[in-house]
Amino acid sequence: MSMTCGEATMRLLARYGVTTVFGIPGVHTLDLCRGLSGGQNAGAITHVQTRNEQGAGFMAEGWARATGEVGVAVVISGPGVTNAATAVGQCYADSLPMLLVSAEPEARTIGKGWGVLHEITEQKRATEPLCAFSATARRAADVPDLMARAFSIFASQRPRPCHISLPIDVQAEMVEEIWEPVALPARPAPAPAQIAEAARMLRAATCPVIMIGGGAAGAVGDLTAIADTLGAVVIASTAGKGIVADDHPLSLSASTVRPEVQAFLPEADVILAVGTELSETDSFIERMELRGRIIRVDIDPAKISDLYPATLGIVADAGSAMAALRVALAEVPGRDRDGVARVAGLRARIAANLSGSERRHAKFLALLDRIAPEGTVWAGDACQLVYTGAFAMPVRKPRHWFYPAGFCALGNALPNGIGAKLARPDAPVAVLAGDGGFMFTMPELVTAAEARLALPIVIWENGGLKQIQDDMDLRDIARVGVEGINPDFVALAQACHCHGTYADSAAAFTEAFQGAFETDRPTVIVVRENDAWLS
Repeated sequence: MSMTCGEATMRLLARYGVTTVFGIPGVHTLDLCRGLSGGQNAGAITHVQTRNEQGAGFMAEGWARATGEVGVAVVISGPGVTNAATAVGQCYADSLPMLLVSAEPEARTIGKGWGVLHEITEQKRATEPLCAFSATARRAADVPDLMARAFSIFASQRPRPCHISLPIDVQAEMVEEIWEPVALPARPAPAPAQIAEAARMLRAATCPVIMIGGGAAGAVGDLTAIADTLGAVVIASTAGKGIVADDHPLSLSASTVRPEVQAFLPEADVILAVGTELSETDSFIERMELRGRIIRVDIDPAKISDLYPATLGIVADAGSAMAALRVALAEVPGRDRDGVARVAGLRARIAANLSGSERRHAKFLALLDRIAPEGTVWAGDACQLVYTGAFAMPVRKPRHWFYPAGFCALGNALPNGIGAKLARPDAPVAVLAGDGGFMFTMPELVTAAEARLALPIVIWENGGLKQIQDDMDLRDIARVGVEGINPDFVALAQACHCHGTYADSAAAFTEAFQGAFETDRPTVIVVRENDAWLS
């Protein structure tokens, strides 16, 4: 059976379980497209045409966020790669399994600087700092090895993005054999002695705290049971939000950004940190004051001894580690409810100390929580509404709150929501975007309309780049570049084959938002922060 390397590459991706790829075809990806539209791979993988390669990368990211499975973007060389690189960097920062498959000019030209079409003199170097690895296939036979490397990383290590480039002459090579996926390695399991020691330390704690990151998404039931057994306060990162339900009486949600929680942390005598970097971009302070002994459980060995060195470091998959720890703690009688009282007190102090804008956000987020279908996946952009939502919006399941606090690129929300909805068509998905961030990837409205997605897109209009306006005002800097005019978002939505409406009351918003899940296309709903109904 003979086929081009491009066809064989798509066939191999399908055999690794890939069903959908995002991108824009170009002259340098024609042989990859041959594997999407006909030949031996016909129908195995669906191609979603985006309007910019950045959108393709963000959609692959949304797929990975919603499922934990590999999201794939297929792009041309040169500008396709650099356009997608923002999403690749965001997946790196948030430990998401994304695969970027790109073209590259002919192998004989690489590094020569001859000025060939789409040339980056050595393309892999453009993405190396953003990936677990970036590599160029110099011959067709390299492709199965590179794919095995990428999918082994996704399966057994910290799931960061990978980039594989196929020069156009390599794509056109004929392949005679059938490429098969390799058996993927398992994730590391914890050492029993370390689990026993962690249990001993937690039994002795008088004020235990559990800090949870996105790496703990596979340990939902066990972490909730451990928190209940210990009476431990639970604090999530933005990526860990919902792993223990935000409305659980021991949960403070993703609240390390709040000064009230930062002031509480020194009281913790033992901190169990699971699948979390304990990163600056969750607290936005240089260093949290963690005085207690720290148990760190992470699949990445580098996390055990970084800014917050572990008293006890366990390099293991969070799922198997927390299952073992739950068993080790089974004989511990349920603790008193000091943790519940601590959480209630901290929640009350946070609510009392909200700023005027945060009170408007909180009122609106409470409305969303009341009217949204159960299990709604929220695709959020970097905007003030979503910043407040990190600690104020109740989320009850993992992978249901997208807020890329680490890399914090603008414009991810809409394409993330498209990727999530295509990955999970039966789940309700909603987009929360600021007016500034929405404009970064606005053309992907057409992609969503073309896919006929029932997708509510809430634009929080507050007059431009409001966070930077506030920061400039606070530091007595004259505003510059943060107050540009907005389009008529409703008319823009309609021009892009979507529904559009401006909500001037809670009733109008409720009708538009709930109706958006029942229609045959996306619905853009504009909400203005300073409208009277939000005061």
